[in-house]
Amino acid sequence: MQDIYNKIDHLKQEMNNVIIGKSQFIDYLLVGFFAGGHVLIEDVPGLGKTTTAKALGHTISGAKISRIQCTPDLLPYDITGVEFYDAKNQSFRFEQGPIFADIILADELNRANPRTQSALLEAMAERQVTISNQTHQLSDIFFVIATQNPVDTDASYPLPIAELDRFLFKLTMGYPSLEDEKVLLQIALTKSYLEKEVQSMDITEIRAIKQAVHTIECSDGILQLVAKIMHDCRKHEEILLGPSPRAAIQLIHAAKALALLKHRAFVIDEDIKEILPIALPHRMKAQHAQSDLSKIILDIYSANWREILRH
Repeated sequence: MQDIYNKIDHLKQEMNNVIIGKSQFIDYLLVGFFAGGHVLIEDVPGLGKTTTAKALGHTISGAKISRIQCTPDLLPYDITGVEFYDAKNQSFRFEQGPIFADIILADELNRANPRTQSALLEAMAERQVTISNQTHQLSDIFFVIATQNPVDTDASYPLPIAELDRFLFKLTMGYPSLEDEKVLLQIALTKSYLEKEVQSMDITEIRAIKQAVHTIECSDGILQLVAKIMHDCRKHEEILLGPSPRAAIQLIHAAKALALLKHRAFVIDEDIKEILPIALPHRMKAQHAQSDLSKIILDIYSANWREILRH
């Protein structure tokens, strides 16, 4: 397992060399990637969301990266691809869309119309697309990083809860600190972030890391804790819509990936606590707009942690 730990540390270091001062954000992004989920980043423009996706692809030799700029006139087949008649060969041919890549940046997803959003999110869930009754498999390391701007909501289509549930995490990057911004300026004046030399790893090594996630142990106590948190969230008086069973399953996968990132072969309760605020609130709806879902969830965790794991 030490070889896997070394590979993860190497990937983290290469990412941190490009995305300055965002080590926790990078950790969570990699957890989402290794756990087989997808990540939604909600933040204002110019913080490095596009650079993040490119940096991840840049560190994986042979990885194909696609960027989908979402607009109201974007159609489903602009993402998935289209079948057309090839007159020269007198046969139908399928031309793949940008979704046929390893790492995909869906920029400003909330600007795409609902039909197009649905096409992308269904592909994310199924890891395949069907065109003219033909099913086409997507990459086995398929990973979507979607972004949305919470400030500029003109001509946008907010994602419904059912579609937000497709995302393992909802993250924010935030502005850099004063010191980090100075470093960013120094780098920008010399060369592009992505022109920096990196020691990339190949897709086979990424597959090995993702496979290692499945070997991480998760005790019955941890499973009981997660199940109880989900149950209590659904019946809480301040929560209108609780997390789905999909959320519980993905939470366990994410906790395993986080444990691996921290060089552990087993999940502990702190892994669950750390992931809850980025894995659950976006899938839920509070009774009142002013309710703090993250705090409610962590309070539920604390009550059950004592009852289940400390007795």
